[in-house]
Amino acid sequence: MRILMHDYGGFPYPWQLARTLAERGHSVEYIYNAAEPPRATIQTAPEEQARLTALGINLPKPLLKRSFVKRRAWEVQYGRTVGPEIDRFRPDVVISANTPLDSQVSLLRHTRRRGAKFVFWVQDLNSVAAYAILKERLSLLGALVGKHYIRLERSLLRQSDEVVLITEDFRNYTDRWGVPREKTHVIENWAPIEQLPMLPRNNAWAKQHGLLDKICLLYAGTLGLKHNPELLARLAQTLKCDPRVQIVTAAEGSGIPLLKQMKAEMRLDNLRIMPFQPFDILPMVMASADLLIAILEPSGSQYCVPSKVLTYLCSGRPLLLAVTPDNLIARIVERHRAGLVVPPTDTDAFVKAAERLLHDKELRLQCGRNARSYAEAHFNIDVIADRFEMLISQPSLCVAQPLSRAESVR
Repeated sequence: MRILMHDYGGFPYPWQLARTLAERGHSVEYIYNAAEPPRATIQTAPEEQARLTALGINLPKPLLKRSFVKRRAWEVQYGRTVGPEIDRFRPDVVISANTPLDSQVSLLRHTRRRGAKFVFWVQDLNSVAAYAILKERLSLLGALVGKHYIRLERSLLRQSDEVVLITEDFRNYTDRWGVPREKTHVIENWAPIEQLPMLPRNNAWAKQHGLLDKICLLYAGTLGLKHNPELLARLAQTLKCDPRVQIVTAAEGSGIPLLKQMKAEMRLDNLRIMPFQPFDILPMVMASADLLIAILEPSGSQYCVPSKVLTYLCSGRPLLLAVTPDNLIARIVERHRAGLVVPPTDTDAFVKAAERLLHDKELRLQCGRNARSYAEAHFNIDVIADRFEMLISQPSLCVAQPLSRAESVR
């Protein structure tokens, strides 16, 4: 089978899936957004190149995320650039993940023109996020724009041949939007555990950054609109009386400038702000931590499951989550006792949970062991690839359904 895997963010787990499907004899092209550094280390070995290719898409104009109008125009053009690649590759099926809705329109259109099948791999409910963010920023106008994206995402999902959801919780929306249950499938995300070994605290990255004799609380990944950087600043403020403690961020996103501002205003010498770290050194980065932190605003729980936590679980380190308890990732961490979970609006509880973990070595060790055990039990790529193969080969995908006039995406 010819499979085009589109992963806008260039994340490690779709890339691992693409490689695994190619190993199983499929011809796979993996396409990602190269305007930003991909999260994964995307390289093909010589023995893979006959069945696996990777293509990064870049545009002449820069991606300006802070301007809604310019960002939308960029994403529309990105989709129009990917579309002809679908025509060129001539896939039997397109699997599209982490894709902005304005880009997804073009991907679906070109897939239909090829007579191929389209799988919408829902990582975030982008329209729900847009509605929440734009309504807060732009009031009535923002709500109207957000509702447009809800209608668009609903239409794209209904037109897709199959829909993969990363949590059962997303069915609350797909059911309401009239997406048939028989074509929605829940496959929870994972991390490529084979590439994320447990490493010792004493490693080259920790030594390079002077962390060997420190107590390190680490936040890694995106720090954006759905995260609250103030929690990290307040944690650093509370713990700055202990010179051994370092709050370290290895992150990127719209929350970084605000965090830098708070660092300066609050004189937080124990808060270290580093850039996003490459995936191939991430095991060392996480191993340098005594405690790993994840944050998600309450509204974010409606449309997001923070995948960074799945990567954290592989490290064998204890976790501290400021996430609402109804989020899938909070349920995983609490059920498997991999760390502590507190409400994202309770700064005092966040600080106290951090202090509890720092003062209880046995609790940290047990949480770390539980975290790794969960990853080893649930992140088997062969089992996951089996599910995707079954999904793309089932009879409902044999004949692409024509679009009705009312449902057609223009």
